[in-house]
Formats: sequence, structure tokens, C-alpha cells
Amino acid sequence: MFQALFNSLSGLFSFSRSLDTVSNNVSNMNTPGFRGSDTFFSNVNGGRGTSIGGEGLRTGAGDMRQTGTATDLAIDGNGFFILRDPSGNIHYTRAGQFRFNEESLLVDSVTGFEVMSVDDAGNLNSIDLDTYRTLPPEMTTAVRMVGNLAPGTPTFAINSVRIYDAAGNLQTLSVNLADNTATTPGSYLVTVRDSSGATLFTGEIRFGLDGTPLTGFNTLAMNLTFGGTPQVVTLDFGTPGAFNGATRLAGGATNLGAQVTDGHPVLGVNELSFDDNGVMQLVYSATERREGPRIGLASFPNESALVLSGGRLISGTSVQQRTIGRPGEGAFGRIAGGSLEMSNVDLTTEFADMIIIQRGYQASSRVMTVSNEMIEQLYNSTRGG
Repeated sequence: MFQALFNSLSGLFSFSRSLDTVSNNVSNMNTPGFRGSDTFFSNVNGGRGTSIGGEGLRTGAGDMRQTGTATDLAIDGNGFFILRDPSGNIHYTRAGQFRFNEESLLVDSVTGFEVMSVDDAGNLNSIDLDTYRTLPPEMTTAVRMVGNLAPGTPTFAINSVRIYDAAGNLQTLSVNLADNTATTPGSYLVTVRDSSGATLFTGEIRFGLDGTPLTGFNTLAMNLTFGGTPQVVTLDFGTPGAFNGATRLAGGATNLGAQVTDGHPVLGVNELSFDDNGVMQLVYSATERREGPRIGLASFPNESALVLSGGRLISGTSVQQRTIGRPGEGAFGRIAGGSLEMSNVDLTTEFADMIIIQRGYQASSRVMTVSNEMIEQLYNSTRGG
């Protein structure tokens, strides 16, 4: 009877601690990246009651929820994000609730720890937006001439050809063509002037009998100088024998135009996102895009042995056996940008566990009551003798 009393008491303690685990799971059902735990019961020395043998972390992934925030990241598959605290210690999490801080570093929104990227050599580095915030100016190197120059057109001018110099300043040119076929068949003299009307370059192009530019006369390399900096800009009239640029065809209208193919001023980033492989994608303009660092991930041989510390960070002996990798490679999952992984707690399962715990607690309490009554009856019978 006395052992039954102690057995039921151990049951009350164990079921109470098990309820603590369930309550923690339920209270974190909306915590991003949270992983629920299960409590394991253990028999004490065979017939001497029960105790909590330990807790195991649930390894299943939680549901994904779209947030629309570019720096919110979720892992679709295996892996943990890698964080570094100010002391240089490494932590791991499934909660991809990130933001850029005042120093333009990508950090965890709650802890402020830096989010780690991984380079081709496997080194971990912080993600600094300042490195990619602007693009330096790029000078124009080529202007593509497209359209028809009908025979019999004595002169033709293409105005407002806008190119960029080495400092990113806009320079407006005009390209003037004069019929020179009386001297050389298919020949046109080209004069390029700046916005003030000063002549910057002169040259000649020629068309063949098929109406396409002749080899050796289809491009003009202009040696220009702006702000003391030399700059070579090529006027490209198309490929000889192909109708992909300028042409000289009878029966068609004269509609030759100029397309600037490159060059830009200083550009600021307009849009930022992370692709499926965890690579930061930056958009500066309709034609200018760049790639940034790649998010690093870590995996562990025994995830169920991991421990949640600080509510969203992973610790435990298994973290010493980490494997560093990149999203989309090997066993690592892919990145879902603009999304968060929510808790993997299933409320239905928790309610079922609560019912079982409640019944177990009631039964242990009943056993304690019966044991107490039997002991009391034993004492009473002793006194009655």
C-alpha cells in the first residue's frame, strides 16, 4: 500500500510535467520556426513508479505562411539557418524572420544575430547590403543602328542619341548620314555631333547589293572624350548578309533609328529578393540585375536530440556534428522567399494528449486516495484491537 502511494505520487508529478510540455507547445503554436516537444515516461526500477525519461524535439516541418516581406525566408526541406552572435558564437534556427539592421546587415529580427551566407569555399560570412546598395556608373560602348535607309535619301539625321560617359553623365549625340553613292556605290558619310553641334566623329559605311552592310564597313569605332576621360563607342549597323540591323532596301521608307545597348548612371537597388537557391537577387533597373551572397544552411545527424534554447535557437550536443551547405544542393531544402515556416504544433494532437494526461492524472490521484483510505483503515483496525 505504501509503495502504491509513492507510485501514484510519481504519476502525479510525471503527468504534471508532461502537461507543462503540452502547454508550452500550445502557447507557441504561432511562433515562427518553433518545434514542438514530446515527453517520454520511464519506469523506475521496475514497479517503483514512473519518471520523465526525457523530451524529444519533433522534427517535422511546420506550415508555410506567405508574408510578402522579401527578407522573410522559409526552408522547404531539410536544414537550419545559421546565425552568429556578437561574440562570434554560432546558432541555428528554422525561424527565417530576418531584416536589415541599421548597419545594413541581415539579422534575425528577434535576437539581432547576423544571418550567415556561405561562399564557394564553404566560408561563413555576414550579408551586407551596403556592398550592393548602388551600382557604379557604366559608360556606353555600343549603339545599334536598326531600320531602313531608302535609296535616294540625300541626308538623314538621328537626333537625341543618349549615351553615358564614364562618370555616368548623359551625353546627347546626333548621327547624320549623307548619301555618297555618286562617289562609291552604297556609300554613306557619317557625322556625329554633340548637343552643341560640334563634330565629334566622321566615318563611312557601305551597303552591298543585297541591302545589308558590307564587311569592314558595318561598324564605326568612335574615339570620344568626355570630362577628360576617353571613351570608345561603336556604331553597329548590323551583320553583313543579315537583315538584323540597318538596311538599304528600295521600296521601303527611311526609318533608321539608334538603340543604345549599354551604359547607365549610378543606380540604386529597387527590388530585393531571395531565389529558391537562397541567392540574393537585386534589381536596379529594367536591364540591370545582380546576384548577391547565398544563404548558408546547416544540417545535423540527429535532429530529435536537438534542444530549443531562447524559444527559436537550436542547441545540444548534436550541433557539434553539423554539416554546412547551400540551399538546393545535396540533402538541403530550397528557400521560399517572402514566407515564414510556422510552428509544427498540431492543436488536435495536443488536445488529445491533454485528455490522456488528465485521465492519467485522475487515475493516479484515485490510486493515491484509495491507498490512503486503505492505510487509514489499517490504522483504525489496529486501534480497534
